[in-house]
Parts: sequence; structure tokens; C-alpha cells
Amino acid sequence: MIRMVQGTVVSTGKNFLVVQVGSAAAGIGLRVYAPEPTLARHRTGATVSLHTYLQVRETELSLYGFEDSEELAVFELLLGVSGIGPKVALSTLGALTPDALRLAVANKEPAIVARVPGVGKRTAEKIVLELQGKLTAGDGSFTQLASSMETDSEVIEALTALGYSVVEAQRAVQKIPADVVGIEDRLRVALSQFSD
Repeated sequence: MIRMVQGTVVSTGKNFLVVQVGSAAAGIGLRVYAPEPTLARHRTGATVSLHTYLQVRETELSLYGFEDSEELAVFELLLGVSGIGPKVALSTLGALTPDALRLAVANKEPAIVARVPGVGKRTAEKIVLELQGKLTAGDGSFTQLASSMETDSEVIEALTALGYSVVEAQRAVQKIPADVVGIEDRLRVALSQFSD
């Protein structure tokens, strides 16, 4: 079906982008649901290219878009978990990168997945159990990723202790550049985002 959409963002909603495909005179606007980090990076007027998944239901067609094929593949794996629908799968990819989810599954740590808004303890355990052996290691950088996740976990704990919600803290941590290392430096950069 529809596996990719390229066009201009003409408007945004709480969890979707409207992407104009084709010319302004003869094009069409597609509503594409996307993870929070993707929504934050693509504002009105931006050119976007998204890998897509089309969900066909009896009364509705829904299009979900991702910036790379790896995110799309993980989304489809999440949909394969019994009881997981597009909303939870999208929320999971909004809170966790594919590598972070991969590490949580490999280390059998449902507590990491349970931090995702809308995912409870049982659902997190089900995701970790059913994705065992399906999410494979990417480039062998698990050690570095584990260290980074531990640091980010401490930054999130510090932010929530200061009164920010878990969702606000996770969004701030996701926006920290990769070259910023160390808990204090990463916390400083995260806090600077709230002063804007």
C-alpha cells in the first residue's frame, strides 16, 4: 500500500501532521500520525519524507509516519504484540528510541517500557516477553547505549524531583545533543530547555 509520503507540512495537530503531496493547486493533504519527536522536528512549511504504515479498518484508513525505516519496522513489531494497537505503539516510539526499546527487551527490563505514557506494568511485561528474539542488536553498541540510558535515567529522575512530569523530562532528554556527556552537563542542557 502506501509505504512512503513526501511533501510539505501544511498543519500540525496533537499527534499528527497534515502533509500536502503534489502541487498546491492539484495536491492532496494526508493526515499522518507520528511519534512526538517527529512532530517536534517538523513544523508547518517544512519538507518531510516519512516511511509509512497504512492501517485499514472497516470505517477508517489511518496513516502512520516515521522518519526512518527502522522506526517503521519497530512500530510493526509492536503491532504484532497481542493487545497493542497503533496508539500504544506510537506512544512507545515517542518515549523510547528503537535502540532504547531494543536494549530494554534484550535486558528483560519491562520497567523501562512501563515509563511510556499509557503503558502499564503488565503491558510492558508483555511487550518485553513477545519481542524477545525479534528485536536484534543493531551495531553492537549496547554497552555505550546502556551507559547513556543509565545517565539519562538519572537526569529524568532529577527533573521529576524538581517537579517536571515524566513526559516533560523524557522530551527534554530526547532533545539533548549526543555530544553532551555526563549527568551534570546533560541535566544543565535539559533544564535550559524549560527556560525558553
